[in-house]
Amino acid sequence: MARRGKKKGRPISGWVVFDKPHGMGSTDAVAKIKWLFKADKAGHAGTLDPLASGMLPIALGEATKTVPYVMDGAKVYRFTVTWGEERSTDDLEGVATKTSDHCPTDDQVRALMPKYTGVIMQTPPQFSAIKIAGERAYDLAREGETVDIPEREVEIGRLDLIEWLDERRTVFEVECGKGTYVRSLARDMGRDLGCFGHISELRRVEVEPFTPDELVTLEELEAASALAVPVGDADDEGRIIDPRTERERFSAIDALMVDTGAALDCMPQVSVSDDAAVKIRLGNPVIVRGRDAPVEAEEACVTARGRLVAIGAIEAGMFKPKRVFAGR
Repeated sequence: MARRGKKKGRPISGWVVFDKPHGMGSTDAVAKIKWLFKADKAGHAGTLDPLASGMLPIALGEATKTVPYVMDGAKVYRFTVTWGEERSTDDLEGVATKTSDHCPTDDQVRALMPKYTGVIMQTPPQFSAIKIAGERAYDLAREGETVDIPEREVEIGRLDLIEWLDERRTVFEVECGKGTYVRSLARDMGRDLGCFGHISELRRVEVEPFTPDELVTLEELEAASALAVPVGDADDEGRIIDPRTERERFSAIDALMVDTGAALDCMPQVSVSDDAAVKIRLGNPVIVRGRDAPVEAEEACVTARGRLVAIGAIEAGMFKPKRVFAGR
């Protein structure tokens, strides 16, 4: 008789818009959230450095299928550049490699900023996750190697100067696309200004399509998770008896999730009947109906009773599923 596998976690789905604290790595954050929710599966949409804080969207369960759509979304960062020193990591973690007594003026910084908006070429930091000949750049850098990382094209929607904290520290806000390194932005601006610079504080404010209002802190999640601890008397084998269902026990922390479909606000949405949803989940195409239903769409998602059913293409009024989602 085959041995039954141990239950790995709850089959829940949704997004946790986590306000990652300073000092926590992205992988550690995912593991923590997965444990708090007792989820069977989890992943994040875009690494956030340990020294950075702010929005780290974490997908649970079926929501992991929508991670690529969040990865492609615009991101907003609030960051402080300290002038006069360039560091090996382009942030506070590294050692100083170049120094200058020069401090830029407000006029000089503002005159430079247009150079760093729009589509620009950027070289990622030596300490980055970029792969060089199959190895991560940060692994090579830690071994003392100087890595030749090629430039790549990135897009910066806007770059705003927020305030001067003092003559050596300037606060900026940037809206940028996938693959942009804010550390490289600070490094390159410092070089152009002839004074060098590095990131001394970094916070991710927003990741499209999520908003700051949806952020939840570690403290909030831990408090809600504590409410799910079983209570009651023990049975003869020492197991705790809890009269509540699993859904009731985890209702407080589950309420902090954002619906899986929120990640797909960027694409056309089509509502279908329960019968059509069953066919789609089996991989079958269906005709989409309704006054606002598109006739053609390279990508669209269908829902039934407000729940995500599938992502696919619409051709001549026919929805053809490419990725389906469980009905739970």
